[in-house]
Amino acid sequence: MSKQTLEKLTKAELYERAQKVGVAGRSEMGKQELIAALSGGSTGTSSNGSRAKGGSSGSGPKRTSRRRRSPKSKPSPTSSRSIWSGAITFGLITIPVGLYTATEERDISFHLLSGKDNKSRIEYKRVSAKTGREVAWDDIVKGFEYEKGKYVVFVPEELDRIRPESARTIDVVQFVEASEIDPIYFERPYYVAPTKVATKAYSLFTRALAEADRVAIGKVAIREKERLCALRVHDDVLVLETMYWPDEIRVPNFEQLSTKPRISSDELKMARLLINQLTDEFDPTRFEDSYRLRLEEAIEAKINGDEVTIADVEEPVAKVTDLLEALKASVDQTRAKRSA
Repeated sequence: MSKQTLEKLTKAELYERAQKVGVAGRSEMGKQELIAALSGGSTGTSSNGSRAKGGSSGSGPKRTSRRRRSPKSKPSPTSSRSIWSGAITFGLITIPVGLYTATEERDISFHLLSGKDNKSRIEYKRVSAKTGREVAWDDIVKGFEYEKGKYVVFVPEELDRIRPESARTIDVVQFVEASEIDPIYFERPYYVAPTKVATKAYSLFTRALAEADRVAIGKVAIREKERLCALRVHDDVLVLETMYWPDEIRVPNFEQLSTKPRISSDELKMARLLINQLTDEFDPTRFEDSYRLRLEEAIEAKINGDEVTIADVEEPVAKVTDLLEALKASVDQTRAKRSA
């Protein structure tokens, strides 16, 4: 389908098409990103780069050469299309910018198939709960249920009139030290890049923010939802972190933690010693998604007609042991590994 034709579709219709062809990360895409994915080279591919539908003709398995995307492979560049465009404002300064998705999920996607033939795809349809008939997108409206079975309905024009002021601006209201923000508030990161005419103002703001060692706090509306947000500097680029509102953070309520157990000084000393022995500089490249790697190997084996070996998985067994002795053994084990 041509890009011009895709431009005429609603975001919901674009998402439905992206779902049918298995576009990875579609739930996080804006309308323009969905159009780019459906009209570009990423159409019809799953998150691991294999075809989402169709396949080679002929019978029997066919060995193919595939380049897997491992967790340690080179990260993908940002999309050339922003998911949001507007401006950063603080004081009387306005910096036109765009937001770009900073992360990508590399989970392996599976399609649901009929178990009778292992080929027929399972489709989801918009069906009326009353009539059981499929409903077209044009006949769907948004309703809020204020009582059981009673709704107030909104049309798009009404929702547009009450759009938040932050729909096109990131209004910075204060600056704080990063240590003041509990990480539990952070939701999702985006890169912030300037338009060509705003490069100097952007660079000035970024440099001043970095030298002050501060984080900017403001509000932004993305995909019809207003969010608290934080702006910080990472590798000379602004990163916007959307944040949860305070009333969205659940209060921990665990009965088992209502009383404090007695902890001896020796137990605390050994726990601190173990922490010190395992303390090191954070290097994310030391870690990998071992489950995804094993899953990719299993997929490759099935494509090539090989047998997939299934290792026995031992269920963890809760052991009641002497805590101090367990800590001492852990310290000795860690020390032995470091000296090896």
